[in-house]
Order: sequence, then C-alpha cells, then structure tokens
Amino acid sequence: MEILSAAILGIIQGLAEFLPISSSAHLILVPWFLGWKPEGIIFDVSLHLGTAIAILVFFWNDWIHLARETIIGIWTGAPLGNQYRRLAWLLVLGSIPAAIVGLALEKTVESKLRSPLITVFTLAILGIVLFYAERRSKQNRVLESFTWADSIWIGFSQALALIPGVSRSGITITTAMFRNSNRTSAARFSFLLSTPVIVGAGILESWKLVKAVRHPVGSAVEMHWIILIVGMLSAALTGFLCIRFFLRYIQTKSFTPFVVYRIILAGIVLVYYVKIY
Repeated sequence: MEILSAAILGIIQGLAEFLPISSSAHLILVPWFLGWKPEGIIFDVSLHLGTAIAILVFFWNDWIHLARETIIGIWTGAPLGNQYRRLAWLLVLGSIPAAIVGLALEKTVESKLRSPLITVFTLAILGIVLFYAERRSKQNRVLESFTWADSIWIGFSQALALIPGVSRSGITITTAMFRNSNRTSAARFSFLLSTPVIVGAGILESWKLVKAVRHPVGSAVEMHWIILIVGMLSAALTGFLCIRFFLRYIQTKSFTPFVVYRIILAGIVLVYYVKIY
C-alpha cells in the first residue's frame, strides 16, 4: 500500500466518522471504486485509533469536568446534583446499548454486511430520515433538558451504527432531533456519546496491533510502520478539524447538503454495482 493511499484513507476516516455520511461505508466504497486491495484489520485499527485520539483530544476538557463532577457527586451523595452530573450519567446510560451490540455482533457485521449494495440502501434511507427529522423537529430543546428517555432512545440508535452506511453521528443526531433537540445540542450529545464507544473500540482493537507486533509472521497483514502512522495521524488531524468545523457549521446551517450527498453517493454506487455485476 502506498503512503499516499494511507493518507487518503485516513482523511476519509477522519471526515466520515464525524460527519453524518458514514465512515464504514466510505472505507468500503473508496477501495472498491479505486480497485485497491483491502489492507486488513491492522490498518483499520490504526485509522480507528486516529479518530479516537481526535475526539478524545477535542472533548478532553469536557470529559475532565464531567469525571470530576461525577466523582464529587458520588462522594457527596448527590450524583445528580447538577447538570454536569446528570449529563455524565446520561452518557453512561446511552453508551450501554452500543457497547453490548458491538461486542455481540461485530464479527457478524464484518462478515455479512460489508457489501457495497448494503450501503446503497443505508445511505439513501438514513439520509431521507435525517432530512425528515430536521424538518419535523421543533428544535426547542437544549442539551441541559435531555432526559433519561432521550439517552435511551439515542443510545439504542447508536447501536445501529455498526451497519455500514448508517453513520454513528447521523443516526444519533437524527434520533435527538426526533426528540425535538436543536442541531447544536443534538450534535454535541452525539459526539460526547460516541467518545466512550470510539475510544473503547480503539483500545480493544489495538490489542490486535499488539499481537501483530509480537507475532508478525502469523499476523493477517505485514505492514510498514510508516503506513500505519500516516493513516493514524491523518485520521486524527482530519477528525479534530472536522469536529470543530461541524459544530460551527450547524449553528446556522442545516443538514441538507449531507443528505443530498448521501443520496447522490447511493445512486452512483447502485449504477456502478449494476454495471460491473
């Protein structure tokens, strides 16, 4: 694999992980369109570590504050004593469904649902649902007003992001907007909720990288370290900048451009799939 290809895939991962367009779909479709051979799980791990670094660094102060308030709340016997403590426990509750589904079904999804044809339907359908949710939503609720029911609904929707083409940010923002959240609060809760899942998955998957280093002969892929580092750093830098851009963008603009992009991409994939098969 060329270094340039690693950088391109890292950039795609960094963008598509945090925009509502699905990173898993793009990491399937780009090599498929360009005729690149799949580089295997070791390289995929490096990309996921990159986006884990990006979201952890961007929200570092938020998580330090939430963790401190949670500890103080438990210590003082007032775990829900203020909005930060409530938010922390809402995030804990919302993270549970995705963690359970991810551990239970990851291998099944990897082996059964990584077809470009699957992404045609998920990209188009979830794009239309996002469009409808934004227009139906009253957008009169802010992050401080989120409830346990909001957390449960958004948490279960995040579990669907395991399916290529769904998009973790897309499905959680859509669900939040169906609950009448405004765009900014929906996106912020989405990113905070995704942090434990993305970071946790990155830590678990990194064990595969450790095993490959310890037993290189038996690893699925033998790859130069420079390729892994380029992919990881490009995903981390692009992801960080993407989060900052997206949170500013949605303060004044709608999700419509992302919806249009999803539908157009689905159409292109369908035409290309029919042509070659």
